[in-house]
Amino acid sequence: MAGTAAAIEAARAGASVLVVDRGGRLSCTSAMAGGHFYLGGGTPVQQAAGYDDTPEEMAKYLSAVSPECDPEKIRLYTEGSVEHFHWLEALGFEFERSFYPGKAVMQPGTEGVMFSGNEKVWPFRDLAVPAPRGHQPPVPGDTGGAALVVDLALKELDRLGVEVRFETGVTDLITDGDAVVGAAWKQFTETGAIRAGAVVIAAGGFVMNPDMVHEHAPALEALQSNGMPLGNTYDDGVGIRLGESVGGVADHMDGWFITGPFYPPGDMLKGICVNNRGERFVAEDSYHSRTTSFVFAQPDRQAWLILDSTHMAEPAYGFQPLVDGWETVEEMETGLGVPAGSLRKTLDEYNAAAQDGDDPTFHKAAEYVEPLDTPPYGAYDLTPGRCFYAGFTCGGLRVDEDGRVLRVDRTPVEGVYAAGACASNIAVDGEGYSSGTQLGEASFFGRRAGRHAASRGREDVTQVTSDSFSTTSRPDGPQEESWA
Repeated sequence: MAGTAAAIEAARAGASVLVVDRGGRLSCTSAMAGGHFYLGGGTPVQQAAGYDDTPEEMAKYLSAVSPECDPEKIRLYTEGSVEHFHWLEALGFEFERSFYPGKAVMQPGTEGVMFSGNEKVWPFRDLAVPAPRGHQPPVPGDTGGAALVVDLALKELDRLGVEVRFETGVTDLITDGDAVVGAAWKQFTETGAIRAGAVVIAAGGFVMNPDMVHEHAPALEALQSNGMPLGNTYDDGVGIRLGESVGGVADHMDGWFITGPFYPPGDMLKGICVNNRGERFVAEDSYHSRTTSFVFAQPDRQAWLILDSTHMAEPAYGFQPLVDGWETVEEMETGLGVPAGSLRKTLDEYNAAAQDGDDPTFHKAAEYVEPLDTPPYGAYDLTPGRCFYAGFTCGGLRVDEDGRVLRVDRTPVEGVYAAGACASNIAVDGEGYSSGTQLGEASFFGRRAGRHAASRGREDVTQVTSDSFSTTSRPDGPQEESWA
């Protein structure tokens, strides 16, 4: 999504553009996504749904969930969100002017918008006026929405006359002094190089690179026992390493998104999450990756979702195995191995407040607060290794608001840009993530990178053969001599 957005804007700005992609058409991770785009500030879909969102309220929310994010990026993203909404639709589709009110991972139908984050979860609901911002293209279900948009973006590149070479990977960035002046490529056995006024890296994250995951985001190693990395073969961090090879640095490399949603149905949120001390640790109505982040922070990463017979249901995705059922709380404590009396204390305190629809400890929304006092009881296992989890990386190259790759002193490396999952913008971790943030920022900041890259000059790209340069700057080794 970031690469096509950058290429479209650069071409529209008058630059001669070449796109190279190690994969095939629609093999990118973006095309695998359900298709949420996190947009707000008063989009036509929000207005049709009866929500008067503003850029200011959207910025308050994003600042609260991503406090380490550059405020200028949040300002630009929120103030430009409505315009970006129209840019996406101009590719050739329309978001349905409708609202899905339920608690779900994705809209089950073609509803145009839903709450896709923690907007209605305490404390964020008190910091910014809640509004639904998860905009989904008109494709029902959990997959296909993003592929629709990326396919339309590729068709726009065709219309603009932009050459796209699939199954062609960039192997090196080529430098002249401190500036990037081109890239070397390989397609099967053929190699070559392109001299260019600017190079935009949009090469995904590093969830498929075990060494980088171990070094930077070891929590994702939990996916090896019972889980799935959310990415394609080429999410191996090569884009990040290319940027570092010419002096760029990476930010938030320890950021990760892991999730195993136990909703829908929304009634599952009427249960309580407890750890191996028998204590609650999160508001159960949190967005699914936020809940997972708290699960991973518990002692031994052990956690369960507890329900009584009145509220017992089955998670729609089936990620969480049912541990057992028990006639008494005391039997449940023994079955789960939590300290005697701990779960009884937690349930008694929760039920006493729930009689009035209140949750003074974690402030779960009143619609999900009901006493859990009707045996038998059941528990679903949230523990990694037993519960199925999926995830991806959030860290990437440090970039400014125009996508320029930055050095440790925050000066730009001339001639190189980054966007999408290999760049660090708004989505820095799963605890504050909202569905649609990555596709939203990939397309939005990809556009900015493409425009700025085009402004560096209108010279045509020039293809040269591999014998036209002597040495290059390599992602897996020290910087060598520049372009010959």
